[in-house]
Amino acid sequence: MLRRPKLLLAPGAIVLVLGFAIPALVMLFSPPGTGPGEVFARLWQMLGDPYDLAIIGRTLFFGLTVTALCILLGFPIAFLLARSTSRFAGVWLALAIFPLLLSNVVRTFGWLVILGSNGAVGQLIVWLGLSERGPQLLYTPLAVILGMLQLFLPLAIITCYSAIAQVDKNLDDAARGLGASRTRTLWSVVVPLSLPGVVVSATLVFAGAATAYTTPYLLGGTGQRVLSTQLFTYSSVTVNWEAASATALIMTVLVFAVSGLSSALGSRKGRVE
Repeated sequence: MLRRPKLLLAPGAIVLVLGFAIPALVMLFSPPGTGPGEVFARLWQMLGDPYDLAIIGRTLFFGLTVTALCILLGFPIAFLLARSTSRFAGVWLALAIFPLLLSNVVRTFGWLVILGSNGAVGQLIVWLGLSERGPQLLYTPLAVILGMLQLFLPLAIITCYSAIAQVDKNLDDAARGLGASRTRTLWSVVVPLSLPGVVVSATLVFAGAATAYTTPYLLGGTGQRVLSTQLFTYSSVTVNWEAASATALIMTVLVFAVSGLSSALGSRKGRVE
């Protein structure tokens, strides 16, 4: 019998450090042809530039908005699926997470067809007589939010479903037996006990939304630049490595800051009342 079971983690930890942590730190702080001094100088310059601050604010806005919408829409769906007694519950769950099997590019191009001036939404508006020509909904904040909402909602559903399914259904019956309504049972029993899973869901969704590239690029265009598209420009178009590293640092700090904040709020409020 192995006396030190933690040694089993050593091979995976070594691979993680050598294959991910060290290369990531090198690219963040010492990219090709530059050093940490130039990276931090560019970082402070970006934090004082209104244009870069607008991009940071837009990225944060998109990430928080998509995260809030995914949780607000995904949690009720996950709750209904987890508490469903129908024999087709598994089918409904499979349909809810089926978009995860499709390419992000395919799903995003679908919105190009729907939101274009001659798309389905535009033709419907013209048919209803609300406008003589279909509005251009592409390259707007609404288009980006809708695209990322479709992209990350299945992820929110599956993670919330996993958390809710671990809450014993007998607790619902016990709360109802003590006189609690369905709504009271949901908010006082199910939500607090599944809150750690909801925090994980929110963290995953925000990390994906704040670093997504394809959807903001295709649906937002140059008018809705975010940190990910700006990072691509710095690293592949202008080849400005210190600016690329500074942008990556800002993205990393945003993700860790929001993740830490959500975890702190979840641990503070995650109790049954």
